[in-house]
Amino acid sequence: MFSNFPQAVIPMVIESTGRGERAYDIYSLLLKERIIFLGTPINDQVANLMVAQLLFLNREDPEREIQIYINCPGGIIYAGLAIYDTMQQIQAPISTFAVGVTASMGTVLLAAGSPGQRYALPHATIHMHQAGGGAQGYTTDVEIQYREMKRQQDLLFNIISKHTHQPVERIADDFERDRWMDAHMAKEYGLVDDILGEPPTVRMEDDSKKGDSKKGDNVNGQ
Repeated sequence: MFSNFPQAVIPMVIESTGRGERAYDIYSLLLKERIIFLGTPINDQVANLMVAQLLFLNREDPEREIQIYINCPGGIIYAGLAIYDTMQQIQAPISTFAVGVTASMGTVLLAAGSPGQRYALPHATIHMHQAGGGAQGYTTDVEIQYREMKRQQDLLFNIISKHTHQPVERIADDFERDRWMDAHMAKEYGLVDDILGEPPTVRMEDDSKKGDSKKGDNVNGQ
């Protein structure tokens, strides 16, 4: 569904202080400002890094807000739940921001921000679906894998229900297949609380009225 993510060059930022200059990679500088950016699929390595960042920031100041910007196509459910549980466990309030696209497990983390502090940017896309995967081997092994996928799916639907206040039955019905939402739809559904930086609506003048106002005018000015 999504293209592979190539390894990007991480920019460096030079910060000048009274003690001289110090170079930070951009993610370390953001972390210094209590901002975490999730911009890749979620795997064990990403989860371990995010859990460590959350624990570190909470230890530094459990009362200051942590901001998580999410541009994520989803990933491994087990790894995503490690991040989710840590978000729920720490004391620091957490703001979440949908940037670009949040899909699958990325959407679960978006909805898991502190109440009233979950945001989407105007052109963000929010996506959700049921848990997926594959199994092969003996019939008994396939049945075991199916039961585990069903357990994961029920768990995710209950988590989304908790944070959106939607009935679990509706969640299961709505996300039985791929479901895509814009920022407004996500807000109505309860996945986010507000839309940031929404551009003002431009009211276009009705062409028919413009024509009426010019009736009687002559192209030759007569």
